[in-house]
Amino acid sequence: MKLILLTATALAAPAFAAAPVMSPADSTATHSMFETIINTPTVLGRGKVPEMATYLASEYKKAGFADADVMVIPYATTNPANTQQDKTAALVVVWRAVGKPVGKPIMLMGHMDVVEAKREDSTTDPFVLTEKDGYYYGRGSTDMKEGLVGISRALIQLKAAGFKPRRDVVVFFTGDEETNGIGAEKGAKEWLAKMGNPEFGLNADGGGVGFTLDDKPLGASLQTAEKTFAGYTFTVRNRGGHSSKPRKDNAIYQLAHAIGRLEAYRFEPMQNETTRAYFAGAAKVDPRPAIVDQIKRWLANPKDGAAADAIEADETYVGLTRTRCVPTRLFGGHADNALPQLATAMVNCRIFPGVDPNAIREELTKIAGDSNVVVTRNDDYVASIASPLRPDVTAAYTKAVTTLHPGMPITPEMSTGASDARPFRVAGIPVYGVGGEWVRVPVDLRAHGKDERLPVKALDDGVKHWMIMVQEMAGK
Repeated sequence: MKLILLTATALAAPAFAAAPVMSPADSTATHSMFETIINTPTVLGRGKVPEMATYLASEYKKAGFADADVMVIPYATTNPANTQQDKTAALVVVWRAVGKPVGKPIMLMGHMDVVEAKREDSTTDPFVLTEKDGYYYGRGSTDMKEGLVGISRALIQLKAAGFKPRRDVVVFFTGDEETNGIGAEKGAKEWLAKMGNPEFGLNADGGGVGFTLDDKPLGASLQTAEKTFAGYTFTVRNRGGHSSKPRKDNAIYQLAHAIGRLEAYRFEPMQNETTRAYFAGAAKVDPRPAIVDQIKRWLANPKDGAAADAIEADETYVGLTRTRCVPTRLFGGHADNALPQLATAMVNCRIFPGVDPNAIREELTKIAGDSNVVVTRNDDYVASIASPLRPDVTAAYTKAVTTLHPGMPITPEMSTGASDARPFRVAGIPVYGVGGEWVRVPVDLRAHGKDERLPVKALDDGVKHWMIMVQEMAGK
């Protein structure tokens, strides 16, 4: 999942050297790859991810990457709609260092699967790349097949140009990020040896560049942290009875009261290195004096809960000051004329990095405030961990962004959504969202939604972005 949060901070820098050149043949090949993978509906249940992984593998092999270093790895994931197993796959490509490596491998990350899209809900067929009005339309055009093309074509073009990496460069694309995240879990545990135990990851499914509607630089984000995704169930059971004789111990009432208390509750505000830098930048560019005053108050005193509450109440910053939990599904009762014997609510939490999801379950139990409301966990995810702001990654990202987009301000960000980065961060491998695609905000923020699209020029720019990133991170 890709969410772009944009503001400005001191990471901004002047433009660097000239951008890499894309020949007409390069642009044609880039478009062809993008069209092929957009037209492959890699949605859970359709079995198309292995097909796409095989296609990308063939492109790497045709470009001269060693057959033994291009691996399509099948694995099973689960279809929540019918609890049946689906077949998917991961792709691992290793570009070996020339000479003695100067460091451990770097990992370039992304995911091949996309969220379902229905033809009747879209202006164009979501699974047929359509070019119109200066945009490419298609499911995955921004989340995140443009990143797969950016990474793949960058490596292919660098290899053709004679670039010699001084450390191993590892491509790792998964097949179920949008649903179960099993590929990332296996990557961070079972498949690390195949990747040479990378030092850190550069994730195309994070970060990004934004322009205003009149194409003025708005901001770029370097994602260094993300919240932990965790699901919980509130359950109330009751002996039930005839609806003509209602009692106070009604399961639906009890559940509703617990949800009402959750609605009113605010978790403790928190800050980390990433969010402090983000809000410091926001205070410089947000045009609203009242909200800027609250941000400055909170940065000066992290215990100022009132200031944090005022920030959190603003749609621009919701989810960035603390853990947030919200009910997403309800079920209750079994007959129109019977008192409910069971009422449940599914509660989705996005937990601040470093906070144990089990501790949140205990807190939710207290919030529910009723011994008849049982709170259970729906998954076994562990806490996500923020990645430190590495100077080399920051410098490389700044160079890539400002070379292509002079004057673009850059800020670290904490995503409220989740990605494949979490298992690697938990395993002690820092990951950085350094996506290079650009969009116009807010009209192009359509990931998971209707008429997902990418500016046509942004496709080639994404390839150039990743060429700079690889040259900076693996060529020195």
